[in-house]
Amino acid sequence: MIGTPLTLYNSLTRATAPFVPIDPGNVRVYSCGPTVYHYAHVGNLRAYVFTDTLSRVLTWKGWPLTHVINITDVGHLTSDADVGDDKMEAAARASGRDIWEISRHYADAFKRNLADLNIRTPTRFPLATDHVAEMIEWGQAIEAKHCYLLDDGLYFDVTTVPDYGALAGAADDAAAGRIEAVAGKRHPQDFAIWRTTPPGETRQMEWDSPWGRGAPGWHLECSVMSRKYLGASFDIHTGGIDHREIHHPNEIAQNQAYCGCADTGATFWMHNNFLVDRTGKMSKSSGETLTLDVLVARGFHPLSYRLMCLQAHYRSELEFSWENLAAAQVRLKRLVHTVGALRDRSMPGGAPVATYVEQLDAAVSDDLNTARALPVLDAMLADKKRSPSDRLATLVEFDAVLGLDLLDLTRASLRVCPATASITADEVEARLVERREARAARDFPRSDAIRDELATAGVEVMDGDPLGWDWKVTL
Repeated sequence: MIGTPLTLYNSLTRATAPFVPIDPGNVRVYSCGPTVYHYAHVGNLRAYVFTDTLSRVLTWKGWPLTHVINITDVGHLTSDADVGDDKMEAAARASGRDIWEISRHYADAFKRNLADLNIRTPTRFPLATDHVAEMIEWGQAIEAKHCYLLDDGLYFDVTTVPDYGALAGAADDAAAGRIEAVAGKRHPQDFAIWRTTPPGETRQMEWDSPWGRGAPGWHLECSVMSRKYLGASFDIHTGGIDHREIHHPNEIAQNQAYCGCADTGATFWMHNNFLVDRTGKMSKSSGETLTLDVLVARGFHPLSYRLMCLQAHYRSELEFSWENLAAAQVRLKRLVHTVGALRDRSMPGGAPVATYVEQLDAAVSDDLNTARALPVLDAMLADKKRSPSDRLATLVEFDAVLGLDLLDLTRASLRVCPATASITADEVEARLVERREARAARDFPRSDAIRDELATAGVEVMDGDPLGWDWKVTL
């Protein structure tokens, strides 16, 4: 294992602790995945920048990794309680499309988002609908001691397990406020293991079960799939901080019921904080979702958003604004410019600079503190006492952890034309080649004419730009 011992914050204990894997030969991580009824908004995607950072740090420090991210394509209701409609069924009715087609479409879009953000593909992407039989078996195994049947399904009695809601901690009262009453429930926090289809109604996704035809509760899938692919006890379970209050306590309750013990399933429960959006457009329910594609359409490279996330600690709130994103993009451009200049002057045979690798290790070993690691990156790249070759070799270590792809990004690849632009990046580049030729031939009227034509198309030619960026789209 590389250098500094890794410490991580455990939401279960509300404290940081040294990370000691159950099996050093196979660190096992489960991350709650998306409900694929719509495109993921950028707040959703912050969770996967965090889990990717975690997985990169674990593998960089020398541990083999098994990482599972589930795909929720059934069971997630339109509220956090056991009321409302299944999100997938509601999306199918609203669009008039086949629910299985919707699932595939949005799951594929989510995976493209991960690729665009340079988030590594996990070991598995299991689908909830592929595990319904195992969910039914799980329900049967815990039913006698922990569940009761109502007209609308099988419910879990949370008083039958020790310390229900311990993960939510001080936020438990807030969580309770999000749970709406369901007639017949013994306790407000009780939750559905199985939801039967109401009489006279037909769902596109429903299965036969001992409790009637219907669909599983949302919480059950993660217990089933984490145990199947990672074992009864695994190392780390991640999710957004909103999962800490209801979804993850319900998972823990199911795990304890199934094993007949106090084991929660994971040793560490880790949660990223919210991306705060003052524009009000991040939520899918607002009707104008702030997605990664929207950022690209505004001229931002996806890795600018990744960098914006890395500039804050994963447990702190991060405010989204176009100004913050623009600042991150400028910072990314400066990094790419610096790396490009080093590449032009480098020679074969560089070696990582131990001092900077140690500082990187110390930062990310302190509960994944990427905000602390980024200034170390800046200092390393600017250190003229080190050869370009050694700085590039050191950058390999930083790139492995931060995932900014600085060794491969170029000035041209960071130029993103907004969707509203009337000219493509290739067309701009071709016109700039003509302009450079005109200037070399001292044909300044021709050079000025090309610049004016580009300005009419919304392209600002940046003569004298210290970064040498040449142009940007201003629309």
